[in-house]
Amino acid sequence: MALTVRVIAPDKTVWDSDAEEVILPSTTGQLGILTGHAPLLTALDTGVMRVRADKNWVPIALFGGFAEVENNEVTILVNAAERGDSINKEDARAAFAEAETKYNQSQQNDDRQIRIQATQAYKRARARFQAAGGML
Repeated sequence: MALTVRVIAPDKTVWDSDAEEVILPSTTGQLGILTGHAPLLTALDTGVMRVRADKNWVPIALFGGFAEVENNEVTILVNAAERGDSINKEDARAAFAEAETKYNQSQQNDDRQIRIQATQAYKRARARFQAAGGML
């Protein structure tokens, strides 16, 4: 028996297929889902989701949202998502380096809004770079 996994963003469906296992970046840490999992509703953080289908792991960068697990169906509604195989690794590396620099600089800033924006940009760039295979 397999899980039916759907990753739905406002502009597209990123994943709609069966899988053996899913690892989600929940707001409280990594969350593993296998067949027979108890019903669950959880908030998702910006990070990398991993789906194991046909014994291969597929990374998908998620940018916040929610996941529902019920009756071996995992429905993931996100603000945005990108499959790792569609991300250019070098572009993601450059964006990550730039976001990391801005994040480090923002930590000395007294403006809370600037620190929050830099943190969110850093998390998005890191998720994209990880999904592209740039770091584990």
